[in-house]
Amino acid sequence: MDMGSMTMATSTTTGMAGMASTTASAAAASSTSMSSMDMEAASCKISMLWNWYTIDACFLSSTWQITSKGMFAGSCIGVILLVMSLEFLRRSAKEYDRYILRQYQRAQTISSAPLIQPNKTSSIASDPPDPSLNGNRGIAAPFRPNIFQQAIRATFHMVQFGVAYIIMLLAMYYNGYIIISIIIGAWLGAFAFTWETTNTSPQESHKEEATLCCG
Repeated sequence: MDMGSMTMATSTTTGMAGMASTTASAAAASSTSMSSMDMEAASCKISMLWNWYTIDACFLSSTWQITSKGMFAGSCIGVILLVMSLEFLRRSAKEYDRYILRQYQRAQTISSAPLIQPNKTSSIASDPPDPSLNGNRGIAAPFRPNIFQQAIRATFHMVQFGVAYIIMLLAMYYNGYIIISIIIGAWLGAFAFTWETTNTSPQESHKEEATLCCG
């Protein structure tokens, strides 16, 4: 009885020691993994206050970590081009609105060609009404894009929204060089893609406003 009790006690002690060793090994492995993750996160210089970090600065993810001055300069140029692309998308959306409106106006001009210059001797009642015109004043009906045109307009808006959101996230790193790059990109983008002829007559200005809403 005494020998059996001693054997059982020895087996129990050995099992508990093995479990404790396994638990200690798992805890050590977990601690090592957490330490490596903390070291990796600590290698990125990130601040929610204004800073001028260059080397080891990270943007958007740990894979975008600056390791050299050349890489940082390339990142600044990339940010400038990204902001310029936003201005390009805005101008493209504006030009597409103008394009589909011109298509609509040409189609209405062709369909209502006999009514553009009516004969003074003919009565208005003798001319058949044109459903595309508003009353008898020769004013075209409001233009509404079809589903395909609206899908393209929505795609332009979606891409603009995505690019603008990425730019906002980059600005939230409060890196002075990146913010300056965003400002430079905005200036260059506006200079390149908002340089256009502006109509000065009230009638043409009204048409320009209609172009932008397409509603």
